[in-house]
Amino acid sequence: MQNNIRNIGILAHVDAGKTTITENFLFLSGQTKKLGSVDDGTTQTDFLDVERERGISVRSSNTSFDWENVKINLIDTPGHVDFSADVERVLRVMDCAIMVISAVEGVQAHTETLWTALQHRKIPTLIFINKIDRTGADVELVIKEIRKDLTNNLAILSDVSNEGSPDANVSFLWNNEVLNDTIIEAIATTDEKVLEQYLDEHKFSFGELDESLIKAVNNCSMYPVLMGSAKNSIGVRELLNAVIHYLPEPIADESKPLSALVYKITHDKNMGQIAHVKVYNGGIKNRESIINTTQEIIEKVTQVRKLISNKFEDIGEVKAGDIAGICGLQNARVGDVLGEYSDVLPEDISLRTPLLTVQVKAEKDKDYPGLAIALQELSKEDPTLDFEWLKEDKELHVKIMGWIQIEVIEKILENRFGIAAKFDDPTVIYKETPSKTGEGFVRYWMPKPCWAIMKFLIEPGEVGSGVVYESKISVNDVHKKYQNEVERTIPNSLKQGIKGWEVTDLKITLIEGEDHQVHSNPGDFVVATPMGIMDGLTNTNTTLLEPLVSFKISATEDLLGAITSDITQMRGTFESPEMENGKFILSGILPVATSLDFPVRLSSRSGGKAKISTNFYGYQKCADELGQTREYKGISPLDTSKWILKARKALQ
Repeated sequence: MQNNIRNIGILAHVDAGKTTITENFLFLSGQTKKLGSVDDGTTQTDFLDVERERGISVRSSNTSFDWENVKINLIDTPGHVDFSADVERVLRVMDCAIMVISAVEGVQAHTETLWTALQHRKIPTLIFINKIDRTGADVELVIKEIRKDLTNNLAILSDVSNEGSPDANVSFLWNNEVLNDTIIEAIATTDEKVLEQYLDEHKFSFGELDESLIKAVNNCSMYPVLMGSAKNSIGVRELLNAVIHYLPEPIADESKPLSALVYKITHDKNMGQIAHVKVYNGGIKNRESIINTTQEIIEKVTQVRKLISNKFEDIGEVKAGDIAGICGLQNARVGDVLGEYSDVLPEDISLRTPLLTVQVKAEKDKDYPGLAIALQELSKEDPTLDFEWLKEDKELHVKIMGWIQIEVIEKILENRFGIAAKFDDPTVIYKETPSKTGEGFVRYWMPKPCWAIMKFLIEPGEVGSGVVYESKISVNDVHKKYQNEVERTIPNSLKQGIKGWEVTDLKITLIEGEDHQVHSNPGDFVVATPMGIMDGLTNTNTTLLEPLVSFKISATEDLLGAITSDITQMRGTFESPEMENGKFILSGILPVATSLDFPVRLSSRSGGKAKISTNFYGYQKCADELGQTREYKGISPLDTSKWILKARKALQ
């Protein structure tokens, strides 16, 4: 079924001009009467106070407008690496994208990460080289960087004159009047029929070549490149025309049963929780009851709405292929499937993993309960925060990507919730794994009524293997329903080990067990399992696992010695550098704990000219003295009497 819709994301490294392009789109389409400015804090899609204050996007935002009878759902994404989790959520619902690259800064560290994610999802993409009027603009160099670092499959549709000056402008190399040989040759590399005709010196029409280009763009074998200056509204109209001409419609079918994905959660002071969804099949209407298949619950839709002209409009219904905010689904979470599972639903991916944890405190004691509720709400909007409320210790913890994220959360807590909060210094998130094979035993049979006796075999696993659980006991020893409770409780039992961190990379086998016909109940095995596991970990001892990042550094040759020395001092490793034109590219692996401030130090050492990109690599074993152990938070299952009292709700 054809849908006259484009669901498009706009992505870039921070400060490349995404939001300014979005503002131009809204102005050109007539959705706004005045062009918004990032510098003046008057943009339509940066609506948080902290975004207007800092001049950067920290949350993705949706807006909708029409262009040439095509409905465009545009998602402006944050460009700072600390907010990658938000980008990865919206990538799941993009059918196509615009990648913005600055003509001055070129391909930057985060640009490559975003590009890799687009490639992984096979998302058709237009590349827009922005800021051609800025001093230092060098489009030719940027195109070389794109070819080297991103892709060589480019169709360069425009050319620049007077770059680097206020008189900068663009001309177009691809239309009925202009058939550019370089573009024809690029198309021929993706289309055998065109290649044969080209070699036979066939006289092409623009239409047949352009159709081949559209096909190549849609299957991600070609990426059109356009240029301009969003700030001066140069080349933006042509970019918008290219969006509807070259980028694909969503694959959707209104006639099939509902299948939709919740990709984002926000909160509205009047409407409560808003579940932002993309509908793949079927549709959703106001006052309709729909099933949340992930949670196996039914909820009623109170309103279907969209952001149009900076106002939320009740559109009444959203159909297949479209995106909208759904009010009334108060239990919905990011990633939930509404209606039926479908083959067209996208898989999840991860750009970055939070590797830091931080304790949050209310400046005023009276705000402690409110702070906990606020962090719960923010964690629902951004599940990677993974909010943890340790009620026994009155501690609140969240996981973060970096320092900028702390500043943003602090501002949101103040502006949105009216709570002044302070953050401790972040701690690197370690993990732990059994050091050897051992057994854990638990006998929970007092005070009656209770009965759960179990013995676990605990074995170290390969690094990266996660948690493997198996039961080797008969249902005659422990009833199946009790064994199910054991398996269900294993993940919670491993949240903290004997060194205070999550336990992973191990195999747990239930090798002996006993229930009681009269005294046992399922809850007994929920209480007993963590006790048995922690007893086993005490017997095996554990080894710390520290997080690592892979890195790629590009800098001038004169810095090579100093940079490799820094990496060695940080316990990092690196491969032989690639040398080219007085520059080098160095790849390797670094521990997170020793390299937190390395990007800042590298920028300072190089005068801002060196580039570094990092990605989560994995965990590896490290000695206790090189890592960090911590006290068990809350009541440990090793303190059996208190643990049992807590489980029985007898501990105040």
